[in-house]
Amino acid sequence: MTRLFNNPARFADDMAAGFAAAHPEYVSAVPGGVVRATRPRPGKVAVLTGGGSGHYPAFCGVVGPGFADASVIGNVFTSPSAAQAHSVAVSADAGGGVLFLFGNYAGDVMNFGLAAQRLTAEGIPAQCLAVTDDIASAPAAEAARRRGIAGAFVVFKTAAAAAEEGAPLDEVVRVAEHANARTRTLGVAFAGCTLPGQREPLFTLPEGTLALGLGIHGEPGVSEDELTTAEDLARTLVEGVLAERPASTGPRAAVLLNGLGATKHEELYLLWADVSRLLAEAGLELVRPEVGELVTSLDMAGCSLSVTWLDDELERLWLAPADTPAYRRGSVLQEEPAPKARSPRTVRRASAAPTLPIATGGAVDAADAAVRALRSAHTVLHEQEQLLGRLDAVAGDGDHGRGMCKGVAATLAAAELAHSRQAAPDALLAAAGDAWAAEAGGTSGALWGAALRALGAALPADRAPEPKELAASAEAALTAVTSLGGAQPGDKTLVDALQPFVASFTERITSGHPVSRAFADAAADARTAAESTASLRPRLGRARPLAERSLGTPDPGAVSLAMVLAAVADLPND
Repeated sequence: MTRLFNNPARFADDMAAGFAAAHPEYVSAVPGGVVRATRPRPGKVAVLTGGGSGHYPAFCGVVGPGFADASVIGNVFTSPSAAQAHSVAVSADAGGGVLFLFGNYAGDVMNFGLAAQRLTAEGIPAQCLAVTDDIASAPAAEAARRRGIAGAFVVFKTAAAAAEEGAPLDEVVRVAEHANARTRTLGVAFAGCTLPGQREPLFTLPEGTLALGLGIHGEPGVSEDELTTAEDLARTLVEGVLAERPASTGPRAAVLLNGLGATKHEELYLLWADVSRLLAEAGLELVRPEVGELVTSLDMAGCSLSVTWLDDELERLWLAPADTPAYRRGSVLQEEPAPKARSPRTVRRASAAPTLPIATGGAVDAADAAVRALRSAHTVLHEQEQLLGRLDAVAGDGDHGRGMCKGVAATLAAAELAHSRQAAPDALLAAAGDAWAAEAGGTSGALWGAALRALGAALPADRAPEPKELAASAEAALTAVTSLGGAQPGDKTLVDALQPFVASFTERITSGHPVSRAFADAAADARTAAESTASLRPRLGRARPLAERSLGTPDPGAVSLAMVLAAVADLPND
Protein backbone atom coordinates (compact mmCIF):
# COMPACT_ATOMS: atom_id res chain seq x y z
CA MET A 1 0.00 0.00 0.00
CA THR A 2 0.98 3.67 -0.36
CA ARG A 3 2.27 4.52 3.11
CA LEU A 4 4.05 7.86 2.69
CA PHE A 5 1.92 10.98 2.46
CA ASN A 6 1.01 14.08 4.39
CA ASN A 7 -2.52 15.03 3.36
CA PRO A 8 -3.85 12.34 0.98
CA ALA A 9 -5.85 14.96 -0.89
CA ARG A 10 -2.59 16.77 -1.73
CA PHE A 11 -0.59 13.67 -2.63
CA ALA A 12 -0.15 14.70 -6.27
CA ASP A 13 0.74 18.30 -5.39
CA ASP A 14 3.34 17.22 -2.84
CA MET A 15 4.78 14.64 -5.23
CA ALA A 16 5.11 17.23 -8.01
CA ALA A 17 6.91 19.64 -5.68
CA GLY A 18 9.39 16.94 -4.70
CA PHE A 19 9.88 15.86 -8.31
CA ALA A 20 10.72 19.40 -9.41
CA ALA A 21 13.08 19.83 -6.45
CA ALA A 22 14.86 16.57 -7.30
CA HIS A 23 15.36 17.37 -11.00
CA PRO A 24 15.96 21.13 -11.41
CA GLU A 25 18.25 20.50 -14.38
CA TYR A 26 15.30 18.93 -16.25
CA VAL A 27 12.08 20.60 -15.09
CA SER A 28 10.63 23.76 -13.61
CA ALA A 29 7.38 23.73 -11.66
CA VAL A 30 4.48 25.81 -13.02
CA PRO A 31 0.83 25.91 -11.90
CA GLY A 32 -0.67 22.59 -12.99
CA GLY A 33 2.51 20.66 -13.71
CA VAL A 34 6.09 20.95 -14.91
CA VAL A 35 7.85 22.29 -18.03
CA ARG A 36 11.36 21.78 -19.40
CA ALA A 37 14.04 23.67 -17.52
CA THR A 38 15.72 24.35 -20.87
CA ARG A 39 13.90 26.41 -23.44
CA PRO A 40 13.32 24.75 -26.83
CA ARG A 41 14.11 26.69 -29.98
CA PRO A 42 11.51 29.26 -31.08
CA GLY A 43 8.79 27.79 -33.26
CA LYS A 44 9.03 24.25 -31.89
CA VAL A 45 5.77 22.36 -31.33
CA ALA A 46 5.23 21.85 -27.61
CA VAL A 47 4.32 18.21 -26.89
CA LEU A 48 2.53 17.89 -23.56
CA THR A 49 1.81 14.58 -21.89
CA GLY A 50 -0.59 14.40 -19.01
CA GLY A 51 -3.17 12.64 -16.93
CA GLY A 52 -3.68 11.56 -13.37
CA SER A 53 -0.82 10.86 -11.01
CA GLY A 54 0.13 7.38 -9.87
CA HIS A 55 1.76 6.27 -13.15
CA TYR A 56 5.40 7.36 -12.74
CA PRO A 57 7.51 7.63 -14.82
CA ALA A 58 4.50 8.54 -16.92
CA PHE A 59 3.86 11.34 -17.29
CA CYS A 60 6.15 13.91 -15.68
CA GLY A 61 9.18 11.61 -15.67
CA VAL A 62 9.64 11.94 -19.45
CA VAL A 63 9.85 15.73 -19.66
CA GLY A 64 13.13 16.74 -21.26
CA PRO A 65 15.00 17.11 -24.57
CA GLY A 66 13.88 14.54 -27.12
CA PHE A 67 10.67 13.77 -25.26
CA ALA A 68 7.89 15.86 -23.73
CA ASP A 69 8.06 19.63 -23.37
CA ALA A 70 5.83 19.60 -20.30
CA SER A 71 3.49 17.44 -18.26
CA VAL A 72 0.10 18.30 -16.81
CA ILE A 73 -0.26 16.62 -13.42
CA GLY A 74 -3.70 15.64 -12.13
CA ASN A 75 -4.74 14.12 -8.83
CA VAL A 76 -4.14 10.39 -8.34
CA PHE A 77 -5.93 8.54 -11.16
CA THR A 78 -7.89 11.73 -12.01
CA SER A 79 -7.52 13.77 -15.15
CA PRO A 80 -6.11 17.28 -14.74
CA SER A 81 -8.55 20.15 -15.04
CA ALA A 82 -8.83 22.25 -18.17
CA ALA A 83 -7.40 25.16 -16.18
CA GLN A 84 -4.30 23.13 -15.28
CA ALA A 85 -3.81 22.01 -18.89
CA HIS A 86 -4.15 25.57 -20.14
CA SER A 87 -1.72 26.91 -17.56
CA VAL A 88 1.01 24.41 -18.39
CA ALA A 89 0.51 24.82 -22.14
CA VAL A 90 0.91 28.60 -22.00
CA SER A 91 4.18 28.15 -20.11
CA ALA A 92 5.46 25.50 -22.56
CA ASP A 93 4.42 27.15 -25.82
CA ALA A 94 7.40 28.12 -27.98
CA GLY A 95 5.43 29.51 -30.90
CA GLY A 96 4.78 26.30 -32.84
CA GLY A 97 1.53 25.31 -31.20
CA VAL A 98 0.64 22.66 -28.63
CA LEU A 99 -0.19 18.95 -28.84
CA PHE A 100 -1.80 17.31 -25.81
CA LEU A 101 -1.16 13.54 -25.61
CA PHE A 102 -3.10 11.42 -23.11
CA GLY A 103 -5.00 8.18 -22.62
CA ASN A 104 -8.54 7.78 -23.92
CA TYR A 105 -10.46 8.43 -20.70
CA ALA A 106 -13.56 10.61 -20.53
CA GLY A 107 -12.14 13.16 -18.10
CA ASP A 108 -8.89 13.55 -20.04
CA VAL A 109 -10.70 13.89 -23.37
CA MET A 110 -13.05 16.48 -21.89
CA ASN A 111 -10.53 18.61 -19.99
CA PHE A 112 -7.69 18.59 -22.52
CA GLY A 113 -10.23 19.29 -25.24
CA LEU A 114 -11.56 22.32 -23.37
CA ALA A 115 -8.01 23.57 -22.82
CA ALA A 116 -7.20 23.17 -26.52
CA GLN A 117 -10.29 25.16 -27.48
CA ARG A 118 -9.32 27.96 -25.12
CA LEU A 119 -5.71 28.05 -26.35
CA THR A 120 -6.81 28.20 -29.98
CA ALA A 121 -9.18 31.07 -29.20
CA GLU A 122 -6.25 32.88 -27.57
CA GLY A 123 -4.01 32.50 -30.61
CA ILE A 124 -2.06 29.35 -29.70
CA PRO A 125 -2.92 26.49 -32.11
CA ALA A 126 -3.63 23.37 -30.03
CA GLN A 127 -4.67 19.83 -30.83
CA CYS A 128 -5.31 16.62 -28.86
CA LEU A 129 -4.60 12.93 -29.38
CA ALA A 130 -6.10 10.25 -27.13
CA VAL A 131 -4.19 6.94 -27.22
CA THR A 132 -6.30 3.78 -27.70
CA ASP A 133 -3.90 0.83 -27.41
CA ASP A 134 -5.70 -1.39 -24.84
CA ILE A 135 -7.16 -4.31 -26.80
CA ALA A 136 -9.08 -5.65 -23.79
CA SER A 137 -11.23 -2.57 -23.31
CA ALA A 138 -13.29 -2.76 -26.52
CA PRO A 139 -13.50 -5.00 -29.60
CA ALA A 140 -11.51 -4.17 -32.72
CA ALA A 141 -14.63 -2.82 -34.42
CA GLU A 142 -14.86 -0.20 -31.66
CA ALA A 143 -11.16 0.62 -31.44
CA ALA A 144 -11.87 4.33 -30.97
CA ARG A 145 -13.45 3.51 -27.58
CA ARG A 146 -10.39 1.67 -26.26
CA ARG A 147 -8.42 2.93 -23.26
CA GLY A 148 -4.87 4.19 -23.46
CA ILE A 149 -2.39 2.27 -21.30
CA ALA A 150 1.32 1.46 -21.54
CA GLY A 151 1.50 1.57 -25.35
CA ALA A 152 1.02 5.32 -24.99
CA PHE A 153 4.74 5.49 -24.16
CA VAL A 154 5.69 4.66 -27.75
CA VAL A 155 3.13 7.11 -29.14
CA PHE A 156 4.45 9.86 -26.87
CA LYS A 157 8.07 9.11 -27.72
CA THR A 158 7.66 9.08 -31.52
CA ALA A 159 5.47 12.20 -31.63
CA ALA A 160 7.87 14.07 -29.36
CA ALA A 161 10.83 13.05 -31.54
CA ALA A 162 9.03 14.39 -34.61
CA ALA A 163 8.52 17.71 -32.84
CA GLU A 164 12.20 17.71 -31.82
CA GLU A 165 13.15 17.32 -35.50
CA GLY A 166 11.17 20.47 -36.30
CA ALA A 167 7.97 19.02 -37.74
CA PRO A 168 4.98 21.41 -37.72
CA LEU A 169 1.93 20.76 -35.54
CA ASP A 170 -0.19 18.96 -38.14
CA GLU A 171 2.73 16.66 -38.96
CA VAL A 172 3.37 15.85 -35.27
CA VAL A 173 -0.32 15.00 -34.91
CA ARG A 174 -0.08 12.73 -37.97
CA VAL A 175 2.88 10.86 -36.47
CA ALA A 176 1.02 10.40 -33.18
CA GLU A 177 -2.04 9.07 -35.00
CA HIS A 178 0.13 6.76 -37.11
CA ALA A 179 1.92 5.32 -34.06
CA ASN A 180 -1.34 4.91 -32.19
CA ALA A 181 -2.90 2.99 -35.10
CA ARG A 182 0.03 0.53 -35.01
CA THR A 183 0.16 -0.01 -31.22
CA ARG A 184 -1.52 -2.79 -29.25
CA THR A 185 -1.33 -3.59 -25.52
CA LEU A 186 -2.63 -6.34 -23.24
CA GLY A 187 -2.07 -6.37 -19.49
CA VAL A 188 -2.64 -8.51 -16.42
CA ALA A 189 -2.78 -7.81 -12.69
CA PHE A 190 -1.93 -10.09 -9.78
CA ALA A 191 -3.10 -7.70 -7.02
CA GLY A 192 -4.84 -4.32 -6.81
CA CYS A 193 -3.28 -1.02 -5.78
CA THR A 194 -4.14 1.14 -2.77
CA LEU A 195 -4.90 4.84 -2.94
CA PRO A 196 -2.96 7.11 -0.57
CA GLY A 197 -4.73 7.27 2.77
CA GLN A 198 -6.71 4.06 2.18
CA ARG A 199 -6.08 0.76 3.95
CA GLU A 200 -7.71 -1.58 1.45
CA PRO A 201 -6.78 -2.13 -2.21
CA LEU A 202 -9.20 -1.11 -4.93
CA PHE A 203 -9.74 -4.76 -5.78
CA THR A 204 -8.52 -8.16 -4.65
CA LEU A 205 -8.03 -11.46 -6.43
CA PRO A 206 -8.32 -15.02 -5.16
CA GLU A 207 -5.01 -16.70 -4.46
CA GLY A 208 -3.42 -18.13 -7.61
CA THR A 209 -5.42 -16.05 -10.09
CA LEU A 210 -4.74 -13.08 -12.34
CA ALA A 211 -6.96 -10.39 -13.82
CA LEU A 212 -6.70 -10.16 -17.60
CA GLY A 213 -7.23 -6.84 -19.36
CA LEU A 214 -6.57 -4.45 -16.48
CA GLY A 215 -6.66 -0.66 -16.63
CA ILE A 216 -3.94 1.58 -15.22
CA HIS A 217 -6.18 3.46 -12.78
CA GLY A 218 -6.67 0.65 -10.33
CA GLU A 219 -9.55 -0.85 -12.30
CA PRO A 220 -9.90 -4.63 -12.14
CA GLY A 221 -9.38 -6.73 -15.25
CA VAL A 222 -12.20 -7.72 -17.56
CA SER A 223 -11.83 -11.41 -16.63
CA GLU A 224 -9.99 -13.67 -14.21
CA ASP A 225 -7.91 -16.74 -14.96
CA GLU A 226 -5.55 -19.16 -13.26
CA LEU A 227 -2.01 -17.91 -12.63
CA THR A 228 0.32 -20.70 -13.74
CA THR A 229 3.86 -20.34 -15.13
CA ALA A 230 5.65 -17.38 -16.63
CA GLU A 231 5.75 -19.20 -19.96
CA ASP A 232 1.98 -19.62 -19.94
CA LEU A 233 1.52 -15.93 -19.13
CA ALA A 234 3.94 -14.97 -21.89
CA ARG A 235 1.95 -17.04 -24.36
CA THR A 236 -1.31 -15.39 -23.27
CA LEU A 237 0.11 -11.90 -23.71
CA VAL A 238 1.89 -12.59 -27.00
CA GLU A 239 -1.01 -14.41 -28.60
CA GLY A 240 -3.46 -11.76 -27.46
CA VAL A 241 -1.45 -8.88 -28.91
CA LEU A 242 -0.45 -10.63 -32.14
CA ALA A 243 -4.08 -11.52 -32.82
CA GLU A 244 -4.66 -7.78 -33.27
CA ARG A 245 -1.74 -7.15 -35.61
CA PRO A 246 -2.59 -4.25 -37.97
CA ALA A 247 -2.82 -5.00 -41.65
CA SER A 248 0.09 -4.35 -44.01
CA THR A 249 2.78 -4.13 -41.35
CA GLY A 250 6.32 -5.43 -41.55
CA PRO A 251 8.25 -7.55 -39.03
CA ARG A 252 10.09 -4.78 -37.15
CA ALA A 253 8.52 -3.72 -33.88
CA ALA A 254 9.06 -1.66 -30.75
CA VAL A 255 8.09 -3.80 -27.75
CA LEU A 256 7.51 -2.86 -24.12
CA LEU A 257 7.20 -5.26 -21.22
CA ASN A 258 5.91 -2.90 -18.58
CA GLY A 259 5.75 -3.41 -14.83
CA LEU A 260 2.82 -1.85 -12.99
CA GLY A 261 4.56 -0.90 -9.75
CA ALA A 262 5.02 -3.96 -7.55
CA THR A 263 6.26 -6.62 -9.97
CA LYS A 264 10.03 -6.65 -9.65
CA HIS A 265 12.50 -6.32 -12.48
CA GLU A 266 13.80 -9.84 -11.92
CA GLU A 267 10.29 -11.19 -12.56
CA LEU A 268 9.92 -9.03 -15.65
CA TYR A 269 13.23 -10.22 -17.10
CA LEU A 270 12.26 -13.82 -16.41
CA LEU A 271 9.00 -13.22 -18.26
CA TRP A 272 10.83 -11.39 -21.04
CA ALA A 273 12.90 -14.46 -21.82
CA ASP A 274 9.72 -16.25 -22.86
CA VAL A 275 8.02 -13.20 -24.41
CA SER A 276 11.00 -12.34 -26.64
CA ARG A 277 11.36 -15.95 -27.77
CA LEU A 278 7.67 -16.22 -28.67
CA LEU A 279 7.73 -12.92 -30.54
CA ALA A 280 10.80 -14.01 -32.51
CA GLU A 281 9.15 -17.35 -33.33
CA ALA A 282 6.19 -15.34 -34.67
CA GLY A 283 8.57 -13.54 -37.06
CA LEU A 284 8.96 -10.20 -35.27
CA GLU A 285 12.27 -8.34 -35.28
CA LEU A 286 12.54 -6.41 -32.00
CA VAL A 287 13.92 -2.86 -32.18
CA ARG A 288 15.34 -1.56 -28.90
CA PRO A 289 12.78 -3.28 -26.66
CA GLU A 290 12.15 -1.86 -23.19
CA VAL A 291 11.66 -3.97 -20.05
CA GLY A 292 10.87 -2.13 -16.83
CA GLU A 293 8.47 0.34 -15.27
CA LEU A 294 7.24 2.86 -17.83
CA VAL A 295 3.52 3.35 -17.05
CA THR A 296 2.70 2.18 -13.53
CA SER A 297 -0.42 2.09 -11.34
CA LEU A 298 0.85 3.00 -7.85
CA ASP A 299 1.64 -0.31 -6.15
CA MET A 300 -0.31 -2.63 -8.44
CA ALA A 301 1.25 -6.02 -9.05
CA GLY A 302 1.09 -6.92 -12.72
CA CYS A 303 2.51 -6.22 -16.15
CA SER A 304 1.56 -5.45 -19.72
CA LEU A 305 2.92 -6.20 -23.17
CA SER A 306 2.84 -3.49 -25.86
CA VAL A 307 3.83 -3.89 -29.50
CA THR A 308 4.16 -1.07 -32.03
CA TRP A 309 4.69 -2.25 -35.61
CA LEU A 310 7.30 0.09 -37.08
CA ASP A 311 7.95 1.52 -40.51
CA ASP A 312 11.07 3.47 -41.44
CA GLU A 313 9.70 6.74 -40.08
CA LEU A 314 8.50 5.36 -36.74
CA GLU A 315 11.72 3.38 -36.28
CA ARG A 316 13.81 6.51 -36.75
CA LEU A 317 11.69 8.41 -34.24
CA TRP A 318 11.63 5.51 -31.76
CA LEU A 319 15.45 5.38 -31.82
CA ALA A 320 15.96 9.15 -31.61
CA PRO A 321 17.88 10.50 -28.58
CA ALA A 322 16.08 11.57 -25.43
CA ASP A 323 17.24 12.82 -22.05
CA THR A 324 14.70 12.97 -19.21
CA PRO A 325 14.69 12.18 -15.49
CA ALA A 326 13.33 8.66 -16.04
CA TYR A 327 14.29 7.78 -19.61
CA ARG A 328 17.53 8.33 -21.51
CA ARG A 329 18.60 7.22 -24.96
CA GLY A 330 21.63 8.34 -26.97
CA SER A 331 23.14 11.82 -26.79
CA VAL A 332 21.00 14.94 -26.94
CA LEU A 333 22.41 18.31 -27.95
CA GLN A 334 22.39 20.84 -25.12
CA GLU A 335 19.60 23.38 -25.25
CA GLU A 336 19.68 26.99 -24.14
CA PRO A 337 19.07 27.24 -20.38
CA ALA A 338 15.75 28.90 -19.66
CA PRO A 339 15.67 32.04 -17.51
CA LYS A 340 14.77 31.34 -13.91
CA ALA A 341 11.42 33.05 -14.37
CA ARG A 342 9.96 31.69 -17.61
CA SER A 343 8.24 34.25 -19.81
CA PRO A 344 5.57 32.46 -21.83
CA ARG A 345 4.44 33.96 -25.12
CA THR A 346 1.77 36.62 -24.80
CA VAL A 347 -1.57 35.22 -25.86
CA ARG A 348 -4.60 36.97 -27.25
CA ARG A 349 -7.46 36.79 -24.79
CA ALA A 350 -10.85 36.01 -26.22
CA SER A 351 -12.54 38.79 -24.25
CA ALA A 352 -12.00 41.00 -21.25
CA ALA A 353 -13.24 39.78 -17.88
CA PRO A 354 -16.68 41.30 -17.15
CA THR A 355 -17.31 43.55 -14.18
CA LEU A 356 -18.61 41.55 -11.22
CA PRO A 357 -22.38 42.10 -10.97
CA ILE A 358 -23.65 43.01 -7.50
CA ALA A 359 -26.76 41.44 -6.01
CA THR A 360 -29.61 43.79 -5.20
CA GLY A 361 -33.17 43.33 -4.04
CA GLY A 362 -34.37 39.75 -3.79
CA ALA A 363 -31.20 38.52 -5.50
CA VAL A 364 -29.39 39.00 -2.18
CA ASP A 365 -31.53 36.26 -0.63
CA ALA A 366 -30.97 34.06 -3.68
CA ALA A 367 -27.21 34.41 -3.28
CA ASP A 368 -27.56 33.55 0.42
CA ALA A 369 -29.52 30.44 -0.52
CA ALA A 370 -26.87 29.37 -3.04
CA VAL A 371 -24.11 29.56 -0.43
CA ARG A 372 -26.21 27.61 2.10
CA ALA A 373 -26.83 24.95 -0.54
CA LEU A 374 -23.12 24.62 -1.25
CA ARG A 375 -22.36 24.36 2.46
CA SER A 376 -24.89 21.55 2.71
CA ALA A 377 -23.27 19.82 -0.28
CA HIS A 378 -19.88 20.18 1.37
CA THR A 379 -21.14 18.51 4.54
CA VAL A 380 -22.85 15.54 2.92
CA LEU A 381 -20.04 14.80 0.44
CA HIS A 382 -17.41 14.79 3.17
CA GLU A 383 -19.61 12.55 5.31
CA GLN A 384 -20.07 10.10 2.41
CA GLU A 385 -16.56 10.23 0.92
CA GLN A 386 -15.68 6.63 1.82
CA LEU A 387 -18.96 5.23 0.52
CA LEU A 388 -18.60 7.03 -2.79
CA GLY A 389 -15.05 5.76 -3.12
CA ARG A 390 -16.15 2.17 -2.54
CA LEU A 391 -18.91 2.46 -5.14
CA ASP A 392 -16.42 3.82 -7.64
CA ALA A 393 -13.88 1.06 -6.95
CA VAL A 394 -16.28 -1.66 -8.13
CA ALA A 395 -15.62 -0.87 -11.78
CA GLY A 396 -13.51 2.30 -11.67
CA ASP A 397 -10.57 3.83 -9.89
CA GLY A 398 -12.09 4.52 -6.46
CA ASP A 399 -11.40 8.25 -6.45
CA HIS A 400 -14.92 9.64 -6.84
CA GLY A 401 -15.43 10.47 -3.17
CA ARG A 402 -12.07 12.18 -2.87
CA GLY A 403 -12.57 14.11 -6.09
CA MET A 404 -16.03 15.31 -5.08
CA CYS A 405 -14.71 16.46 -1.71
CA LYS A 406 -11.87 18.37 -3.31
CA GLY A 407 -14.23 19.97 -5.80
CA VAL A 408 -16.89 20.99 -3.30
CA ALA A 409 -14.30 22.40 -0.89
CA ALA A 410 -12.90 24.63 -3.64
CA THR A 411 -16.33 25.66 -4.85
CA LEU A 412 -17.54 26.59 -1.37
CA ALA A 413 -14.45 28.71 -0.75
CA ALA A 414 -14.95 30.51 -4.08
CA ALA A 415 -18.67 31.03 -3.44
CA GLU A 416 -18.09 32.41 0.05
CA LEU A 417 -15.45 34.81 -1.29
CA ALA A 418 -17.83 36.01 -4.03
CA HIS A 419 -20.62 36.30 -1.45
CA SER A 420 -18.43 38.46 0.76
CA ARG A 421 -18.13 40.81 -2.22
CA GLN A 422 -21.93 40.90 -2.63
CA ALA A 423 -21.82 39.07 -5.94
CA ALA A 424 -25.06 38.40 -7.76
CA PRO A 425 -26.18 34.74 -7.99
CA ASP A 426 -24.94 34.27 -11.55
CA ALA A 427 -21.45 35.58 -10.74
CA LEU A 428 -21.33 33.62 -7.49
CA LEU A 429 -22.26 30.34 -9.18
CA ALA A 430 -19.90 31.03 -12.06
CA ALA A 431 -17.01 31.45 -9.62
CA ALA A 432 -18.13 28.33 -7.77
CA GLY A 433 -18.32 26.28 -10.97
CA ASP A 434 -14.94 27.43 -12.22
CA ALA A 435 -13.36 26.53 -8.88
CA TRP A 436 -14.92 23.05 -8.89
CA ALA A 437 -13.71 22.35 -12.43
CA ALA A 438 -10.22 23.72 -11.76
CA GLU A 439 -9.56 21.94 -8.47
CA ALA A 440 -11.37 18.62 -8.86
CA GLY A 441 -10.32 17.74 -12.40
CA GLY A 442 -11.68 14.55 -13.91
CA THR A 443 -15.03 14.07 -15.58
CA SER A 444 -17.05 15.00 -12.50
CA GLY A 445 -15.09 18.20 -11.99
CA ALA A 446 -15.74 19.42 -15.52
CA LEU A 447 -19.41 18.44 -15.43
CA TRP A 448 -20.18 19.95 -12.04
CA GLY A 449 -18.33 23.09 -13.04
CA ALA A 450 -20.35 23.45 -16.23
CA ALA A 451 -23.60 22.69 -14.41
CA LEU A 452 -23.07 25.34 -11.73
CA ARG A 453 -22.13 27.95 -14.33
CA ALA A 454 -25.22 27.18 -16.40
CA LEU A 455 -27.43 27.07 -13.32
CA GLY A 456 -26.56 30.63 -12.40
CA ALA A 457 -26.40 32.13 -15.88
CA ALA A 458 -30.11 32.92 -16.15
CA LEU A 459 -30.66 34.10 -12.57
CA PRO A 460 -31.42 37.83 -12.17
CA ALA A 461 -29.09 40.15 -10.27
CA ASP A 462 -31.74 42.59 -8.99
CA ARG A 463 -34.62 40.45 -7.82
CA ALA A 464 -35.62 37.02 -6.63
CA PRO A 465 -35.92 34.48 -9.45
CA GLU A 466 -39.40 33.43 -10.52
CA PRO A 467 -40.25 29.73 -10.13
CA LYS A 468 -40.21 29.28 -13.91
CA GLU A 469 -36.74 30.85 -14.03
CA LEU A 470 -35.52 28.32 -11.49
CA ALA A 471 -36.90 25.50 -13.62
CA ALA A 472 -35.23 27.00 -16.69
CA SER A 473 -31.91 27.23 -14.87
CA ALA A 474 -32.16 23.55 -13.94
CA GLU A 475 -32.86 22.72 -17.59
CA ALA A 476 -29.80 24.77 -18.56
CA ALA A 477 -27.63 22.81 -16.13
CA LEU A 478 -28.81 19.53 -17.64
CA THR A 479 -28.13 20.80 -21.16
CA ALA A 480 -24.64 21.92 -20.18
CA VAL A 481 -23.84 18.49 -18.71
CA THR A 482 -25.15 16.47 -21.65
CA SER A 483 -23.54 18.78 -24.22
CA LEU A 484 -20.14 18.62 -22.55
CA GLY A 485 -20.07 14.96 -21.55
CA GLY A 486 -22.24 13.44 -24.27
CA ALA A 487 -24.09 11.18 -21.82
CA GLN A 488 -27.78 10.39 -22.14
CA PRO A 489 -30.22 8.64 -19.78
CA GLY A 490 -29.38 4.96 -19.60
CA ASP A 491 -25.61 5.42 -19.94
CA LYS A 492 -25.15 4.93 -16.17
CA THR A 493 -23.82 8.36 -15.32
CA LEU A 494 -24.96 11.29 -13.18
CA VAL A 495 -27.36 12.17 -16.03
CA ASP A 496 -29.50 9.24 -14.90
CA ALA A 497 -30.24 11.16 -11.69
CA LEU A 498 -30.07 14.71 -13.07
CA GLN A 499 -32.54 14.24 -15.92
CA PRO A 500 -35.33 12.80 -13.68
CA PHE A 501 -34.72 15.58 -11.16
CA VAL A 502 -35.03 18.30 -13.80
CA ALA A 503 -38.08 16.73 -15.41
CA SER A 504 -39.82 16.29 -12.07
CA PHE A 505 -38.93 19.77 -10.81
CA THR A 506 -40.07 21.43 -14.06
CA GLU A 507 -43.34 19.50 -14.10
CA ARG A 508 -44.18 20.41 -10.51
CA ILE A 509 -43.29 24.08 -11.01
CA THR A 510 -45.45 24.20 -14.13
CA SER A 511 -48.30 22.63 -12.11
CA GLY A 512 -48.05 25.40 -9.53
CA HIS A 513 -46.35 23.57 -6.66
CA PRO A 514 -44.35 25.72 -4.21
CA VAL A 515 -40.63 25.75 -5.07
CA SER A 516 -39.55 24.02 -1.85
CA ARG A 517 -42.08 21.22 -2.27
CA ALA A 518 -41.25 20.79 -5.96
CA PHE A 519 -37.54 20.60 -5.17
CA ALA A 520 -38.00 18.06 -2.37
CA ASP A 521 -40.19 15.80 -4.51
CA ALA A 522 -37.78 16.05 -7.44
CA ALA A 523 -34.83 15.24 -5.16
CA ALA A 524 -36.66 12.11 -4.02
CA ASP A 525 -37.18 11.13 -7.65
CA ALA A 526 -33.46 11.66 -8.29
CA ARG A 527 -32.57 9.39 -5.37
CA THR A 528 -34.83 6.64 -6.73
CA ALA A 529 -33.33 7.04 -10.19
CA ALA A 530 -29.79 6.91 -8.80
CA GLU A 531 -30.54 3.69 -6.97
CA SER A 532 -32.02 2.24 -10.15
CA THR A 533 -28.73 2.68 -12.00
CA ALA A 534 -27.61 -0.51 -10.26
CA SER A 535 -29.42 -2.45 -13.00
CA LEU A 536 -27.72 -0.56 -15.84
CA ARG A 537 -24.57 -1.37 -17.77
CA PRO A 538 -22.28 1.65 -18.25
CA ARG A 539 -21.89 2.80 -21.84
CA LEU A 540 -19.44 5.64 -21.18
CA GLY A 541 -16.43 6.34 -18.98
CA ARG A 542 -13.93 4.13 -17.15
CA ALA A 543 -16.57 1.68 -15.96
CA ARG A 544 -17.63 0.76 -19.53
CA PRO A 545 -15.01 -2.00 -20.07
CA LEU A 546 -16.18 -3.57 -16.79
CA ALA A 547 -19.88 -3.29 -17.51
CA GLU A 548 -20.79 -6.71 -16.14
CA ARG A 549 -18.88 -6.13 -12.91
CA SER A 550 -20.80 -2.90 -12.28
CA LEU A 551 -24.19 -4.63 -12.41
CA GLY A 552 -25.80 -4.50 -8.98
CA THR A 553 -23.91 -1.34 -7.96
CA PRO A 554 -25.37 2.13 -8.57
CA ASP A 555 -23.38 4.72 -10.44
CA PRO A 556 -21.30 6.80 -7.98
CA GLY A 557 -21.85 10.02 -9.96
CA ALA A 558 -25.61 9.59 -9.87
CA VAL A 559 -25.49 8.69 -6.18
CA SER A 560 -23.38 11.72 -5.21
CA LEU A 561 -25.70 14.04 -7.13
CA ALA A 562 -28.76 12.55 -5.43
CA MET A 563 -27.07 12.97 -2.03
CA VAL A 564 -26.43 16.65 -2.70
CA LEU A 565 -29.99 17.26 -3.93
CA ALA A 566 -31.44 15.53 -0.86
CA ALA A 567 -29.24 17.55 1.48
CA VAL A 568 -30.29 20.81 -0.17
CA ALA A 569 -33.95 19.78 0.00
CA ASP A 570 -33.59 19.28 3.77
CA LEU A 571 -32.46 22.88 4.35
CA PRO A 572 -34.89 25.12 6.28
CA ASN A 573 -37.13 27.16 4.00
CA ASP A 574 -36.24 30.56 5.31
